[in-house]
Amino acid sequence: MAPVRWIVDASNVIGSRPDGWWHDRDRAARRLADDVTAWAAVTGSSVTLVLDRPVAGLEPGLHDGVTVAVARWRGRDAADHEIVWIVEEDAEPGTLRVVTSDRRLRERVEALGGRVVSSLRFRTDLDRS
Repeated sequence: MAPVRWIVDASNVIGSRPDGWWHDRDRAARRLADDVTAWAAVTGSSVTLVLDRPVAGLEPGLHDGVTVAVARWRGRDAADHEIVWIVEEDAEPGTLRVVTSDRRLRERVEALGGRVVSSLRFRTDLDRS
């Protein structure tokens, strides 16, 4: 069996903690990317961070072992659609751990064979590393 791979709904994790992220959404996304990169380095995990929209200073692609993806769709739930597409296209969805607390996304991912970890639990793990 392949190793676990993580797909992170960035907006959902950012919004899991009321730390003033709404004052500068791009900064919050960059800070999350830094936290995820540090966590991935410590744990050796493969991570894809999915953004709803482009973020200044955070280009799509591979950055220090973390893949940054920007949803191809626009509007509400853009990242959710991108995440579902990633899971649908994966040959081994059972090795995926999608980080979200969105009930509808969780249902869709699980129906495709992926597993879900809550945003708050993941945020707690990031804070500990």
